[in-house]
Amino acid sequence: MPPRTSGTPSSSSPTSPPPSLASPLPSASPKDGTVKSRTLKLHWRELQNLAPLPRMTRFGTQTIWAGLEPVNLDKNHLEYLFKSKANSSSLNIVSGRQQPSISVLGVKRSNIITIALSSLPPPRLLPPAIYSMDSCVLEREDIQRLQALIPTEEELCLIKEAKAQNPNASLAPAELCLLTLGEIPHLSTRLQLWAFALDYDSLEREIAEPLFHLKLGMEQLAASQTFKYILATVLAIGNFLNGCKARGFELSYLGKLSQVRDTHTRQPLLHHVCVLLLQLYPESSDLYSDITAVTKAGKCDYCQVQSNFTQLESLCKASWEQVKLLNKADEKRKGGKGERMKGIGDEALAPDGSLRHRLPKILKECEERLKVLRAVHRRVINRFHSFLLFLGYSRAMVRDTKPEDFCKTISNFSLEYRTMQQTILLQRERERERQKNATESPGPNTPVGKRKNQQTPSKDNDEQGRLEEVLRTPESMSRLDVTLPRNRKRMADLQGAFSRKMKW
Repeated sequence: MPPRTSGTPSSSSPTSPPPSLASPLPSASPKDGTVKSRTLKLHWRELQNLAPLPRMTRFGTQTIWAGLEPVNLDKNHLEYLFKSKANSSSLNIVSGRQQPSISVLGVKRSNIITIALSSLPPPRLLPPAIYSMDSCVLEREDIQRLQALIPTEEELCLIKEAKAQNPNASLAPAELCLLTLGEIPHLSTRLQLWAFALDYDSLEREIAEPLFHLKLGMEQLAASQTFKYILATVLAIGNFLNGCKARGFELSYLGKLSQVRDTHTRQPLLHHVCVLLLQLYPESSDLYSDITAVTKAGKCDYCQVQSNFTQLESLCKASWEQVKLLNKADEKRKGGKGERMKGIGDEALAPDGSLRHRLPKILKECEERLKVLRAVHRRVINRFHSFLLFLGYSRAMVRDTKPEDFCKTISNFSLEYRTMQQTILLQRERERERQKNATESPGPNTPVGKRKNQQTPSKDNDEQGRLEEVLRTPESMSRLDVTLPRNRKRMADLQGAFSRKMKW
């Protein structure tokens, strides 16, 4: 380059283009981290004031946000991906008219079925689950709901007649559910047998297992380093896009990461979070395998756990009253002569080791277990409230947050994160295999293929070259070429003629 004189102004170096084909983008200010151009905003609920915990807890004295590590972001790339456009939106809303559906049931019956369907899988999944009695699809509460939804013959006839009159119209959700259940033969018998098989376990286990899953899930989530990486990455991206300095956010926003898409590649924000974590923290896991107890706790209903506990206490008290009544009846039976003979006969039918004689001992043991369950339930719920404070929730938010809702939100997000991570890794693996195959077997027109053909010519190419050389050789020279095959007799004649010519 020519030397720069003092009189001429210095020319600024051109800015490097972004990774994809686009015009150069304005860079973010390094002082305050704000964005000059407009970007998509994340409508989360900020946690502004994160005061230290009121006392020392099992998880420490600070919230989880205080121990997060800073994340280095490519702000120019993020600004390019999430640059706001005038005619673009993050959500595509498809509007259209809905065709009228067939509804023949009463309002009350239809409402009951609709409420039950909100907690059940789609109707198309019910017949195979009922046939195979799959507990992974339907739980004990779902079976109880289905027992209340068993259709009558009158309801099935009304639905079939209405469908026959309007074959092009679709059925309402309630009518479609009843018609699907009505096609299962012996539905009531199947549900009764299934309920009996599930009710065989004791109510004590139904109370203890959800509490154990919640306790273990909190420990797994607090110990997961990948979960902390995700929170730090989402917080850094959100602060950059919003141009703010939030210290945390409510974890329910994790379920909306797959709905926010950038304006150029139309990839969800969850995709970019996975790419950043694979780049910055390659040792991170898929999160779903780290918090298996959270997934199990998300399938439990802790209001039902409290109800089951109260019901178990009532059953235990009622059992004691029934045992007292039985003891009084036995004492009265031993009063007269005839009654005494009957009592002897009853005692013969009920030996000392029978359930009738072991009832007081069993009920006393149940009372002791109920005391332990009561203490465990109280401690686990208090620990869950402490865990929400550890995550930065306010006391008002803690009171409004149910354990099953919180665990289900985290579990669904971890499943989406694992699916997205597997998709990205699979794409990278396919790209590596494609490049490896292209390197190992280059085409004939590529430079590598041409060089390879020049270095190692085949036998066919050698023979073709010799033939071309023979055709280019003049006739006189070709006759004297000893490499060409000739007839032995003609060679002798030629030698004789040549010798005679020399003698002359």
